[in-house]
Amino acid sequence: MARTARQVLDEATRELAPEAGANRLVPLIAAGDAPVTAVAAFALEQHHVIASDARSFLHLAERAALLRQPAVAAFFDHLAQDESRALSFLGPLAAACRLDEEAVREHEPRAGCQAYPAYAAWLALGAEPVDVVVALCANFAAWGDYCATVGRALREHYGFDDEACGFFDLFAAPDPEGAERALAAVGTGLVDGRLTERLARRYGRLLQDYELMFWATLAAC
Repeated sequence: MARTARQVLDEATRELAPEAGANRLVPLIAAGDAPVTAVAAFALEQHHVIASDARSFLHLAERAALLRQPAVAAFFDHLAQDESRALSFLGPLAAACRLDEEAVREHEPRAGCQAYPAYAAWLALGAEPVDVVVALCANFAAWGDYCATVGRALREHYGFDDEACGFFDLFAAPDPEGAERALAAVGTGLVDGRLTERLARRYGRLLQDYELMFWATLAAC
């Protein structure tokens, strides 16, 4: 029996889910035990992460279009638009952390926090785009859960308002359009034989590891 796009995505998400306790920082934020400096460092690093990821997704969309994979291109176009929206929410988050424009502009990014976008850029340059769709979808499931937890905790323990938490709310919210585009993209990859699940899982595993590195680096701030 032929595998469906839903099966591919669900299995990748389940198999690549991080182990409980793998993220060192989010539980500390959830309990109100992390210093505000760690949240401030998150905001500073995300200015670099989001800008890089947006360019990577646009490049993947362009490559998919050249390969005549409109459904895959549409998925990455959607992601790039979300990154642009996310960037607009970082200002209020930085302000809540008492960071001004100069602090954001002068911040020197940490290698441990920028490994994820660097690898995403590597994937954008040479990986099969539909394989990256699967890898990212698996990673986004964990990322969304982290953002939901942090958004709640910042309100409860740190006194942040809704505007300051908008970045986390954006990624924590369900994305039905993105989910539909992911299914269409993976379905295309299955039909035309471009999807290689072994590689998609490899990419997804490394993305998860690099994301955990991001949080671990912040935990030391």
